[in-house]
Amino acid sequence: MRLAQLLALSLIAFHTPAHAAAPDPRGVWLVEDKTGQIEIESCGGVLWGIVVWERNTGHDTQNPDPSLRGRPTLGMPILLGMRPGGDAIWRGHIYNARDGSTYEANIRPVDGDTLHLEGCVLGGLFCGGQNWTRVKAPGSARGTADVCAAARGVHGY
Repeated sequence: MRLAQLLALSLIAFHTPAHAAAPDPRGVWLVEDKTGQIEIESCGGVLWGIVVWERNTGHDTQNPDPSLRGRPTLGMPILLGMRPGGDAIWRGHIYNARDGSTYEANIRPVDGDTLHLEGCVLGGLFCGGQNWTRVKAPGSARGTADVCAAARGVHGY
């Protein structure tokens, strides 16, 4: 009888699905309109994302800081200081070079190949989002050192 109970418990344990870890948001992602790729890496437990490819060369012409205005967008950090917020969501900011503004943002892996990005204004009153598609897994592109070096140059984070 005791053997039967142990056998039943072991079958339950092996057939009960384990809580799966959330997909890793690090790696290279193609933005929804397919005009750029962003590499996301962890710098001391905080996620940063930089532009690693763009369909058309761009410049940061709308930046409110005159010393940064006109810099190339290639290599520029756009996901800024994303910290874990629970439920596989990372919260921080996103810089939009098209209008020179920085917005509250969050990212959430939908699955291993899809990352949902949401940017908000007015404390989250108005939000918009898009899905990015994984291009390369973590560690397969520029690398953590390049992303973190770019992140160190961002004021206020």
